Amino acid sequence: MEIAHIPVMREEVLEALNIRESGVYVDATVGLGGHAEGILQRASDCTLIGIDRDDRALAIARERLSQYRNVHLARDRFSNMKDLANTLGYEGVDGIILDAGVSTLHLKSEGSGFSFLKDEPLDMRMDRREKLTAADVVNKYSEKDLADLIWKYGEERRSRRIARGICYARQKQSIKSCKVLAGIVAKSVGRSGRIHPATRTFQALRIEVNSELTELAAAMDSGYQLLNAGGRYCVLSYHSLEDRIVKNAFKELAKEKIFNIITKKPLVPGAEERKINPSSRSAKLRVGEKI
Repeated sequence: MEIAHIPVMREEVLEALNIRESGVYVDATVGLGGHAEGILQRASDCTLIGIDRDDRALAIARERLSQYRNVHLARDRFSNMKDLANTLGYEGVDGIILDAGVSTLHLKSEGSGFSFLKDEPLDMRMDRREKLTAADVVNKYSEKDLADLIWKYGEERRSRRIARGICYARQKQSIKSCKVLAGIVAKSVGRSGRIHPATRTFQALRIEVNSELTELAAAMDSGYQLLNAGGRYCVLSYHSLEDRIVKNAFKELAKEKIFNIITKKPLVPGAEERKINPSSRSAKLRVGEKI
């Protein structure tokens, strides 16, 4: 599958990692391998541990990184990075990159069910071994639970109207496709502005299906424990819920005087990157260093 992939804030991430030749680095969301390849290009003798929940992404990354030595790729959750690295024989690592965004593969490949622009089954599982799908959430959750979910994870102020519209529609027929759901949301709240009215609802469903915020919070702790002294932790987030978890985790570690926050304010993509890669526009990069 040929998918154009532009790693978000690639140069900023590589600079922040402070890569050294014999270091050990974790790309906790290896995706299609863009950041991982950058690390290996800068230090060909380093070790790279790449993690992803999607077997399709790992297959592409494996091919992309096949020319490099000392590469370990694993299908796992990024919250398990410490246990995985220890199993591979590494007690500590010198840097971690965690990109919390949805991968290009998920948005553009057929059948993933992440995009409201496509007429395909509602799925949204990053790991297809998991049982819960977006269709399960939409068709089985109560109206109250749906409203709470869309409000909490989508920060959608019209969540009650959307949940009511979904429950009314599913009484007639199960909601099985992204396009149908997007239409129901649009009908429930109307359309105005440049952002599609289903954007926040789809975000909420994706977070629920993949336990994204729980995973991220666990990964902040797991990653810190895995870092060697002087090791850097670089995290890319894309909405306020993610960024708040990263910011607060870094602050708590700094308060204990066991962590230095390198980026007092998060770094954001420059105008040129936002122009070339519009999906990067909401990215925030926070960087910390273990003392």
